[in-house]
Amino acid sequence: MTASSATATVLQAREGLRARTGGPKEDGPKLLEHLLGWTLVVLLAMLVTQTGLM
Repeated sequence: MTASSATATVLQAREGLRARTGGPKEDGPKLLEHLLGWTLVVLLAMLVTQTGLM
């Protein structure tokens, strides 16, 4: 481990910092995401049963 990576590790542990990778933020509207996800599941299930695919 180099000195700079050791320093970064200590700073992250002390301040609770995490490297951002550009992914989705964790503080988003989770309720809305769950509702939209379940709506998509229900619509897909209806489509599959109506078209006789299952």
